[in-house]
Amino acid sequence: MSTYALELKDVRKNFGKTEIIRGVNLAVSPGERVAVIGPNGAGKSTLFNLISGRFGPTSGDILLNGQAIQHKTPYEINRMGLSRSFQITNIFPKLSVFENLRCAVLWSLGYKYTFFKFLSGLKDANERTDQLLEMIRLDKKRDVLAVNLTYAEQRALEIGVTIAGGSDVILLDEPTAGMSKSETSRFIQLIKEVTVGKTLLTVEHDMGVVFGLADKIAVVVYGEVIAFDTPEAVRANAKVQEAYLGSSVADSQAGGH
Repeated sequence: MSTYALELKDVRKNFGKTEIIRGVNLAVSPGERVAVIGPNGAGKSTLFNLISGRFGPTSGDILLNGQAIQHKTPYEINRMGLSRSFQITNIFPKLSVFENLRCAVLWSLGYKYTFFKFLSGLKDANERTDQLLEMIRLDKKRDVLAVNLTYAEQRALEIGVTIAGGSDVILLDEPTAGMSKSETSRFIQLIKEVTVGKTLLTVEHDMGVVFGLADKIAVVVYGEVIAFDTPEAVRANAKVQEAYLGSSVADSQAGGH
């Protein structure tokens, strides 16, 4: 039996007496791109926090490539092959684009805490960083401080940092939030390119992004997954339309997404 890249089994999370996640079951195959959608307060961010180790579940199992991770710390989960970006851009503003990426690359290449080597002499790390710069199309901004990038460029840099460690499973939390329509369109293509061969889980509100990017959609309402299927099947699901999508589906159909 094949192992799922990511599997949640009856995962629940309570904060005090309030149950936020109510028995979520989800199985994501290797290489699948899954969008997690749902109304505000549905529990999407909490679900991401549980998967990435920021919170521990009240009960249930979370498996990464068949291994239980529900009691592990975020850095342990990261070393097992899962990386996450956040809604708020999370980069080093006073370092250059190149330096931001190289920081993320070093650990994956086994340098860990290397205080006695000159970074400029680490040929493999520098070559890998240059490759990432090209992938995220920031090679022309190589020496620019991250703080001086445009918002969309900062988000692209964060995607680069997220994939720099070579993780097989990538979590992106609202990657296109705050972008213009043209920026969003370019960013969807970028995400597709840099996650080839990887498993992707993304929280997203923009239905154009969801239908343009996802192989499958998980619909979360009141802490439960009420549907998990292809975009076409979810679009046609009356329960989903009633619970969440409504006019957004009609709008995306009219727009050809």
